[in-house]
Amino acid sequence: MTNALDILRERGYVGQTVYEEDLYKVLGEKKVPFYVGFDPTADSLHIGHYIPIMAMAHMQKCGHKPIVLVGGGTGMIGDPSGRSDMRSMLTREQVEHNVASITKQMERFLSFEGENGAVIVNNADWLLDLNYVDFLRDVGVYFSVNKMLTAECFKIRLEKGLTFLEFNYMLMQAYDFLMLYKKFGCLLEMGGNDQWSNILAGADLIRRKERKDAFAITCPLLLNSEGKKMGKTAKGALWLSADRTTPYEFYQYFRNVEDVKVEECLRLLTFVPLDEIKELTAHMDERINVAKERFAYEVTKLVHGEEEADKARIQAKAAFGGDDKNMPVVNVSASADTPVTDILVAAGACNSKSEARRLIEGGGVKINESKVGGVSDSLGAYTNVSEFVLHKGKKFHVRVVLG
Repeated sequence: MTNALDILRERGYVGQTVYEEDLYKVLGEKKVPFYVGFDPTADSLHIGHYIPIMAMAHMQKCGHKPIVLVGGGTGMIGDPSGRSDMRSMLTREQVEHNVASITKQMERFLSFEGENGAVIVNNADWLLDLNYVDFLRDVGVYFSVNKMLTAECFKIRLEKGLTFLEFNYMLMQAYDFLMLYKKFGCLLEMGGNDQWSNILAGADLIRRKERKDAFAITCPLLLNSEGKKMGKTAKGALWLSADRTTPYEFYQYFRNVEDVKVEECLRLLTFVPLDEIKELTAHMDERINVAKERFAYEVTKLVHGEEEADKARIQAKAAFGGDDKNMPVVNVSASADTPVTDILVAAGACNSKSEARRLIEGGGVKINESKVGGVSDSLGAYTNVSEFVLHKGKKFHVRVVLG
């Protein structure tokens, strides 16, 4: 059996680990239950969740059992990691709705059949009815406040004020690991690099309380060449739900990824074999567009299915080749009197009217073949028909249908 840790290392999924030699031995000797947690702060996962999901899929292919922990309990608080402000509080009904949506979405990425079929667990099952005094006696006694305050996930929040509510999050996530260890024999927690302190706390709790082995792996975050998180679009986050981010928008985002990130993204976000990736990226100056198209297609196929990936690829080629018939279509409620700035926002080309005005001032907007000249211009100054092609710069081209 191929050792999963070798595959994770080769493809770039391993950021930080503890007891790595012992973990390597365990993964080589037996099938290991492992988990990744997802807090239901929205009714869809986004691209920031995607690398841990792919790491789970690789682990499962090597025979290990994925446990998808949906945070119906921890989602009632919100993780302070990487944030300078407190997350919005969700109602119990909102959390339950989001949990149901995410549960259905995870079925795209993992197999739920067979001996090592994935299972979905909700931590609300043990957190919401927890006796707080018992929890403090059984779990809190193993945590040093001094040590917790040095954790990276709390440092930013300490400057602006860390609530006691959020301070409990690390204990609750550690308790999740303990419960999954007891219920499923779970030995490994995985997650993003920004979760290191929380994940380490869970492994440490099991080792101290149960006197048993427990392990942790964090995966790198998806960053651009400037070290900033990838996945922001004109509409906001890049979601894995077609209702929030269309397959075409998803495809186009990755078709336009930075040249220097193509090889890394192929390794982390697709199952394309490493030797094939090496061949694709061997002469990037000559074949960069071939590599980008292959990457965008593969990742869109994984997230949205082959049919939608095929359609997105056709639409992209049509948009850049002037094929109006196959160009992606956006329905917009507007009339001849509607300002072009409003059209840009409604069509998803810009996130705000101020952004639309700046784009027009820079000469970056065309309706059909006419450049939009004024920030206060209405649609009727450029077309009198109910369908037209909207161009934003060199990379955004859609056919707009007025409703």
